[in-house]
Amino acid sequence: MPPAKNANRTEFSYTAYASELEEENRMLRETITQLKTELDRYKTPALMVVEVVEVLGDKAIIKIPNGNRFLVNISSNVKFLKPGDSVFVEQKNLTIVEKAPVMKNFLVERFVIMEKPRVTFKDVGGLEDQIRELKEVVELPLKKPELFKKVGITPPKGVLLYGPPGTGKTLLAKAVANETNATFIEIVASELVQKFIGEGAKLVKEIFQLARQKAPSIVFIDEIDALAAKRVELGTSGEREVQRTFMQLLAELDGFKPLGNVKVIGSTNRIDILDPAILRPGRLDRLIEVPLPDEKGVLQILKIHTRNMSLARDVNLEKLAKQMQGFSGAEIKAVCTEAGYFAIRQNKSKVSYKHFLEAIKKIKKEEEQNSELKGIFG
Repeated sequence: MPPAKNANRTEFSYTAYASELEEENRMLRETITQLKTELDRYKTPALMVVEVVEVLGDKAIIKIPNGNRFLVNISSNVKFLKPGDSVFVEQKNLTIVEKAPVMKNFLVERFVIMEKPRVTFKDVGGLEDQIRELKEVVELPLKKPELFKKVGITPPKGVLLYGPPGTGKTLLAKAVANETNATFIEIVASELVQKFIGEGAKLVKEIFQLARQKAPSIVFIDEIDALAAKRVELGTSGEREVQRTFMQLLAELDGFKPLGNVKVIGSTNRIDILDPAILRPGRLDRLIEVPLPDEKGVLQILKIHTRNMSLARDVNLEKLAKQMQGFSGAEIKAVCTEAGYFAIRQNKSKVSYKHFLEAIKKIKKEEEQNSELKGIFG
């Protein structure tokens, strides 16, 4: 009898072991199937997102991201296509295989700086004439359009601020946006050109749509020369893309009403290389030079940047202003910051005249080094 019991136990053990093996095999088969499916997915070529330009029966003209257009087939399962739709196409033969979900082409708010500025004209020193012109060209048409209608004149649609770097062009644009309680939308043209090859024109269009939605608004285009330089032979795809983006900008400017509640302000350090088309009447036709400050302007800017600083009794702002002739507003601000650091390093609670002189010396040295580097690298 005992041997029979042992046999039963052995048979039970083998059965349990076989069951475990079967379960383990099943799990392994499922894992292999999942891995094969995943591998097939990795081997599947990526689809390209393109725009439908025109639908011609079972074919369509599409525009790919670099701007080239192709006549392609439409898969039988894709229905109700219309111009402007975004679709997925195979990269090999560009057949349309699926409609892309309806969505904004860009979350444009992520690609621009949009704010309600806190800068006022009191924060801008040495630029009284420029402030007066901006008020006449931008602020008055936004605040009191009826004045222009009564007089019977048309204000400029846009303004171009030009001058050396750091002279206050961006500050002026922010200040006028504050005075008019307008949304300030800032675009850096050089980044627009570099980051959005193939999509620049669309982005410009959506930026101006956003400006209309957020009106009253001021669209500030910094480094506009990167986008609106004089046209040359369009050799590379990059040059063609810059040209398309520029043409879209001109189209947007032409579409604005002079007394509308969106104004455009451009800024550049290189007005000499701008395409004349951007300066034609009805576009950025009011030119405002923003030069380096004179002695009076330097003193005004210095007072603005030192008004919240703890100054020692020996600080003479008039003497310091004479030491900073030829400095831009940005450099004067840098001097004040550096003077504060010199005081902190010496564990002083007040900034002395000597600290300012050391800061001026440092900023001049940095400027000389920057000039040398520009000479070496162009």
